[in-house]
Amino acid sequence: MTPKQDQTGNTGFLQYLRYEKHYSEHTVQAYLTDLGQFQQFLALQYAIEDSTAVKGQHIRSWVASLMGEGIEPVSIRRKISTLKTFFRYLLREGKIQRSPLQQVSLPKIGERLPSVLPEKAMYNLLEQMKWDDTYEGWRNRLLLDLLYQTGIRQGELLSLKVSDIDLYQHRIKVLGKGGKERLVPFGKQLATNIQKYLSLRQQQFAGACADTLFITDKGKPFYAVLLNRLVKSHLSLVSTQEKRSPHVLRHSFATHLSENGADLNAIKELLGHSSLAATQIYTHHSVERLKQIYQQAHPKAGMQEHEG
Repeated sequence: MTPKQDQTGNTGFLQYLRYEKHYSEHTVQAYLTDLGQFQQFLALQYAIEDSTAVKGQHIRSWVASLMGEGIEPVSIRRKISTLKTFFRYLLREGKIQRSPLQQVSLPKIGERLPSVLPEKAMYNLLEQMKWDDTYEGWRNRLLLDLLYQTGIRQGELLSLKVSDIDLYQHRIKVLGKGGKERLVPFGKQLATNIQKYLSLRQQQFAGACADTLFITDKGKPFYAVLLNRLVKSHLSLVSTQEKRSPHVLRHSFATHLSENGADLNAIKELLGHSSLAATQIYTHHSVERLKQIYQQAHPKAGMQEHEG
């Protein structure tokens, strides 16, 4: 980060994201990456190195260039969301009088259903697959099991501490977005698996990373790149779909709850969503599934016109 970038608020913005918004390090780095790309575009195309000089036309030009590169609208909207937060911060600090985002329209995106694994696939992975009876085998299974059975985010999983697990009341204390805590329940079988993992962990790494729940084979805290690699390789064993990430397990958790009749407000609380709007997509997925069942099963579903 150069001094010129610092004087436009990047350093203060970094502190704001970490210590006021309480965003995870993963989210903070994503924001800084998006902001860095925008500032690089400004420097190359307009020789602008002071973010306080940005106007709506500069942002619209960047959006056009991103679309020209074939960047998905949903990704562009995420980048614009980063800029909204950044310029909101500059407004608060008195560095600008008006956000240039007021003059920018976001590209429209069609509503896309989240990628979800079938219940059968998850059953085959977690219950039918043979796992090594070793520390690594139990840890890897538990990582996948927790993501699917609790729906917690990748960053929330990696920040879990041993002290966050309540094996008696079968619940986990999760620190979510914005530093908000929530309690997520889990079942008896998962509690048994957690106990087994903790026992093996103690035997193999006594005293290492004392309160960090998941640690690597070398006794270091588990990290995002390794988790994504683990999830992708194991989901490949039960699914051929393109998306195979920790977030797919979160989507699967919520969708399977919805399909089995769970209340939408309950799903919202379990996921840690701030509003129902973000949770609605899982009911849409259920409706699509019901449509498919109807088309396959109802004798009149395939008829093009009513016979009189």
